[in-house]
Amino acid sequence: MRPLPRLLFALLALLPAFALTGAASPPAASATAEETVAPDPLDQAQLAQALSALRPQRPGISDLYVLGFAGDASDPVFRNEVLYLRQMFSRRFDTPGHAVALVNAPDNLDAHRYAPMATYDNLYDSLARIGALMDRDEDILLLFASTHGTEDHTLYVDAGPDGYDYITPEDLRQALDDAGIVHRVIVLSACYSGGFIPRLRSADTLVITAARADRPSFGCGNTANATYFGQAWLVEAMNQTDDFVAAYRLAAAAITTRERSEGELPSLPQLSQGKRIGATLARWRAGLQVGPAVPYPYPSVASNEDRAASVQPSR
Repeated sequence: MRPLPRLLFALLALLPAFALTGAASPPAASATAEETVAPDPLDQAQLAQALSALRPQRPGISDLYVLGFAGDASDPVFRNEVLYLRQMFSRRFDTPGHAVALVNAPDNLDAHRYAPMATYDNLYDSLARIGALMDRDEDILLLFASTHGTEDHTLYVDAGPDGYDYITPEDLRQALDDAGIVHRVIVLSACYSGGFIPRLRSADTLVITAARADRPSFGCGNTANATYFGQAWLVEAMNQTDDFVAAYRLAAAAITTRERSEGELPSLPQLSQGKRIGATLARWRAGLQVGPAVPYPYPSVASNEDRAASVQPSR
């Protein structure tokens, strides 16, 4: 059984409102894997700062909250996509103060971290904080996870020296349900990620995955700036449209063409759209003033903006 929310979220809830203005396969999952990521005081301080900086929702406005999760520290391509996600949605889709990036990367493992770590606990606490700030009738969550996926349908979490973990579809559904978040857009850029759809689907949920349940996706590895899916959906399609479903269609076509030209087994990206989420997203788009396209790639190391936003307390 996964842990209940940590003390961090309970403490944050007491703050006054104005203060909250295809690379190598991962190791096989084991029953005790979730216990291998140890708490880190520096990381807990980093997360507390990031969550306390989130702004409350704006009454009468359909706000989008964005949570990015870069799960594997051994491969910077995931870090690139999640930092770009935060930058792009803040500038193009009006989410400054409503976006959090959780990042496992080689340059985010020392005392000069620029983002909280991508662990299950941090994911759980971030969702809980976002859920507490949202108007559950108006607002929407976009959760974008970029990492390795396993054939038995888990997301691999490699936090470097702090250990590794696996997030199951049940883990993710529990975290979302416990947070009380109603309107959900869940985008999973990982091999075999279509296996998450049965557990995540609901009338108020849009799920987009990089691959079918029985297929790998491509573009991991230290020589890549983005995965095939991250490039096609996030970088290219979301710079052309404000419609997540339209972006999926553009991305799926681009990925199919690319995989065919390179002789790869088709990854077959998947989409599951609940019967109510379309109308919710249409209301959000109706009140949105879309900004200009945001260039990619994001720098291969964290920008000065990321470094300046980081907290570096003494241990």
